[in-house]
Amino acid sequence: MGSKPLASASERFTAYDVDAFEVPSGREENWRFTPKRRLRGLWETTSFEASATVTVGDAGAAGVAVETVGRDDARIGEGGVPADRIAAAAWSAFTEATVVTLDGTPEPVTISVTGPGEGAVAVGHVQIRTTPHTVATVVVENSGSGTLADNLEVVLADGSTLHLVVTEEWADDAVHTGSHHFSIGRDATLRGVAVQLGGDLVRIVSTVNYRGPGGDAELLGLGYADANQHLEQRLLVDHGVPQCTSNVLYKNALQGDGAHTVWIGDVLIRAAAENTETFEFNRNLVLTTGARADSVPNLEIETGEIVSAGHASATGRFDDEQLFYLQSRGIPEDAARRLVVRGFFGEILSKITLPDLRERLEAAVEAELAVVGV
Repeated sequence: MGSKPLASASERFTAYDVDAFEVPSGREENWRFTPKRRLRGLWETTSFEASATVTVGDAGAAGVAVETVGRDDARIGEGGVPADRIAAAAWSAFTEATVVTLDGTPEPVTISVTGPGEGAVAVGHVQIRTTPHTVATVVVENSGSGTLADNLEVVLADGSTLHLVVTEEWADDAVHTGSHHFSIGRDATLRGVAVQLGGDLVRIVSTVNYRGPGGDAELLGLGYADANQHLEQRLLVDHGVPQCTSNVLYKNALQGDGAHTVWIGDVLIRAAAENTETFEFNRNLVLTTGARADSVPNLEIETGEIVSAGHASATGRFDDEQLFYLQSRGIPEDAARRLVVRGFFGEILSKITLPDLRERLEAAVEAELAVVGV
């Protein structure tokens, strides 16, 4: 069963079968920051009433193949294996998956995942695949109401590059627990940006595995939690082969009573993963009293033959020196504070290569700032 305390990320329990996992009590390391009472029973397959609506906006475009497949499709599962009961419940319950194969697509592909509606509970499964040496951009937009548990598989073929943006722009009532499984081939590159803005509770568990040397993963994230909103980001970068790199940078801002962000960042460098280069960093900006940010970076190294490895975490309020500098040049305090927050997120948003999407997300952050008049 998957409830034993772990001494190492290498011992993490995984299984496709929901019954292989115990029902979480909330005391397990994997669940201790997550408010179980707000998960709406997602750990049971019997709770799913419907399937998420998945729309691929560029279906039929050159270099984009979209298929609806059953559970028995041999490709399903190539991305990874569920590591908690809800992910396994979602895996056990889906009847059809959407597989999007990218073969030299020249234009960005948008995948829209829509919740089942207020009061309803749904399950979903999407797999994104590349062919060798393909360069592609995909935007996965999560929105709507209701409750959703799903798995997203990303399988990168050798020598391919994927720019991936995943947004969580849910209605205020929504609960979303998602597992992202990244499988990176030899000399393949993943450039991922995850944005969490909406929802009552959003918990995303991301796992990176490498299938061959030369793999490169950059995972960037942005979260903005309002009053009573719970945003949780859990990551494991599993370096199991030599000569791969990873870079993780997540930033969260919090405002309002009960606003809560959780970031758990695990990096495992196994004994065989010589010449690894990795760094992970989480920063949290607390804008008001009554908000809480939990941040736990973990780095395990089983070999001395690495290029570099590091991790860091920082949580604090506004930088008084920045405020003083801006005010000393005639900028009012309220405007100065807004500039500081924009600058805080600018490092992440600037990595989004699609101008329209970047501007839309910048406007969404601006709207969050206006809520409390920051």
